Amino acid sequence: MQIKKMQNYINGKWKEAENTAYIDVENPSTGVIIAKVPLSTRNEVNKSVEAAYNAFPAWRDTPVSRRVRYLFKLNEILRNNEELIARTLVAEMGKSLTDARAEMKRVYENIEVACGMPVMQQGDIIIGSSFEIDGEVLRLPLGVFCMIAPFNFPSMVPFWFLPYAIATGNTFIVKASEQVPMTMQLITEFIDSCGLPPGVFNLVNGDKEAADAFMKSPKVKGISLVGTTSTCKIIAEKCAKTNKRFQAMGSAKNHLVVMPDAKLDSVIRNMTSSCYGCAGQRCMASSAIIGVGDIYKTVCSKFIEDSKSIITGNPLDPVIAEEPLLMGPVISKKAKNFILSMVETGIKEGAKLALDGRDKIIKGCENGYFIGPTVFTDVKPQMEIHKTEIFGPVVVMMYAADLDEAINIINAHQFGNGASIYTQNGYFARKFKLEVECGMIGINIGIPAPVAYLPFGGMKASQFADIKAQGKAIINFFTEDKIITERFFAEN
Repeated sequence: MQIKKMQNYINGKWKEAENTAYIDVENPSTGVIIAKVPLSTRNEVNKSVEAAYNAFPAWRDTPVSRRVRYLFKLNEILRNNEELIARTLVAEMGKSLTDARAEMKRVYENIEVACGMPVMQQGDIIIGSSFEIDGEVLRLPLGVFCMIAPFNFPSMVPFWFLPYAIATGNTFIVKASEQVPMTMQLITEFIDSCGLPPGVFNLVNGDKEAADAFMKSPKVKGISLVGTTSTCKIIAEKCAKTNKRFQAMGSAKNHLVVMPDAKLDSVIRNMTSSCYGCAGQRCMASSAIIGVGDIYKTVCSKFIEDSKSIITGNPLDPVIAEEPLLMGPVISKKAKNFILSMVETGIKEGAKLALDGRDKIIKGCENGYFIGPTVFTDVKPQMEIHKTEIFGPVVVMMYAADLDEAINIINAHQFGNGASIYTQNGYFARKFKLEVECGMIGINIGIPAPVAYLPFGGMKASQFADIKAQGKAIINFFTEDKIITERFFAEN
């Protein structure tokens, strides 16, 4: 297989990296190097910012109906090339084809919502706000925005921001994850074919140095990022110091609460899908299950049994590629070692290792980074395996005497991204959705990820931002309100 070198896309042209330092991109299923990605210099970042800055005035003045025409075209092109993009994504990230195709569906949804910008960006006006005085609010674009992308959703997460930014009249730069740069490189090829004016969209590869250069640039108006909470804190502090807007979506520990009246036969597979999809490497993956009352032991037994049926293997193996619930590898050797260390921590803390996936070896993929479904039972809230985001196929199971105790466990946790409850009781459901301190709540839904026209984001240490991703609400991030108060006197 030919090893492809990634390039930057600046001002409408592909550019070879100035820096000769490249890092390897691995297929995590096999450990084979499939690409090399450059560590772009601060100078290259500044060139992308300058291109976006220079393109902004003309793009801002382009009628919004014409701006979204490019998005309509892009949506059609991406749909026509879904399988190619999905397989590229699987090769570099390791999730199943089913998950990759589902990820692409969210890309289309966000583009389609942003195509409604001629309506969504409309301002407000009040006639007669005072005597012979009218008031008006204009929602105006600001300039250059940048997105620092994560590894786990290389196509979807950039599109929580990208289409909204350019539809509102801003210019945009994506710094692709250096672990999975191929997917965004391919998507950028399709963006290029849409004929956007040069500089409106740019792609830069790199690591922390490139990200830091964006934050230090005085011409960048805002940063969007999905990453760990520790990284979010750094982004928030640096952006605040330079008066930049920021959206920083952080770590998670999502809980599933199972009430005694839950329809277990209907929801167990829903729970395993939530926990093991993308090998647990998604911000909405559930990694903690709370059984309430006498149902706890039954939930543990049924969940562990269903976990044993999960197929683990190379997602591109044609024999298993179309399996509906196939679990691929974790992203890297470093990630695998961390997950294994957390399993050891759980054992030392006294939790019961009820299902051990550490010795999972896939024939023909001995150099891959596989971990099978792993389940701890009898976990206590103070244990590190509950407090820490493990970001892998490791599930902790906990007991609560009643719903109040379950809610207290969730609310005491530092993270507040998502949480779900399984119940047929309306009172329980209402109490849960009102009292749980998480940004996204599910009722009999294992993955409460909202559709594209609703906001996406957490609470507490899971989000450092006032405005969440995607949907109508994000328009407020990409525009500045200008308030007009006006009066005209009659002519003599």
